[in-house]
Parts: sequence; C-alpha cells; structure tokens
Amino acid sequence: MDRAGKEELVSHYNGIFENAGVIVVTHYSGLSVPDLDELRHQMADVGGTVKVTKNRLVKLALAGTPNESVSEFFSGPTAIAFSEDPVAAPKVAANFAKENDNLKIVGGIMDGTVLDAEGVKNLASLPSLDELRGQLVGLINAPATKIAGVLQAPAGQLARVMGAKAAEGDAA
Repeated sequence: MDRAGKEELVSHYNGIFENAGVIVVTHYSGLSVPDLDELRHQMADVGGTVKVTKNRLVKLALAGTPNESVSEFFSGPTAIAFSEDPVAAPKVAANFAKENDNLKIVGGIMDGTVLDAEGVKNLASLPSLDELRGQLVGLINAPATKIAGVLQAPAGQLARVMGAKAAEGDAA
C-alpha cells in the first residue's frame, strides 16, 4: 500500500472513532472467511459494520485523540465492529462470540469511555434502542388505556342493568 493509501486509511479510521456510537474491538484469530462474512451480515442487519484493521494505522489514527488509551487493544489479528446504536454492535458481537470461540471481545469505546471486555458484554445485555422505544410507548399508552376502560365501565354497567330489566319485563 502506498503512502497516500495509508494516509487515507488513517483518516478513515479517525472518522470511525469520532463518529461511531460504539466500537467493539475483537480478535478474530482462527475465524474462517465464511464465519467473518456471517458476522458482517449479522452486523449489517442491525445497522453496524465490521472492519478488519491494520493495527499500526489504527494506532496512528488514535494518536493525540481522547481515545488514544484504547490503542493497547490493537495487537494481533484485530477487527472492529461499530454502529450508531450503542447496543447493536456489542449485542451482535457478544452473541457471535458465544457461538464461535475464535472471536474474542477485547474491549471497546462508547462516547469516549474505554470499555473492557466485561463492559462490552454488559452493554450487550441491555435492550436495544428500538426495544427501549417500544417499552416507553407501552408505558405511555398504559395510563390512557386504563382511563378509557374506567370511563367505559359505567356505561357498560348501565347497559347491562337496562338489558337485565328488559329481560325481566319479557319474562313477566
């Protein structure tokens, strides 16, 4: 790779580290190409991306940034998984690592905070942004549903009483 290509790759990595909501650093030693492709497909399904990194160039991209301390994770065969949703990439990476022993989660970054492997796994256990939105809508809807039920109850009782009186009149 020529110097211009390396400079472009360093700026690309720099953009990833600045703009991604979360970045998961993994070691993929022993992972087959089909397995890596499967991880890429699963990550793409949730809006994330997986990139195999050039460690020396990533360390250059991290130099002088607030995330510089994460450069210690970049040794050996390293790949990063990143997404805008702070739960999507860790969740997919953690689930894939459970199924495949060759993928090891090393650590990550979320909003400038360096996470160890356990921190990434804890983040993966949280509900996704869409699930949280659904729960919030359910919580907001619940009181309205209860109010509607309370308001309908007297009318329903009145209708049942009238129906019972009408039935008594027919029976007599």
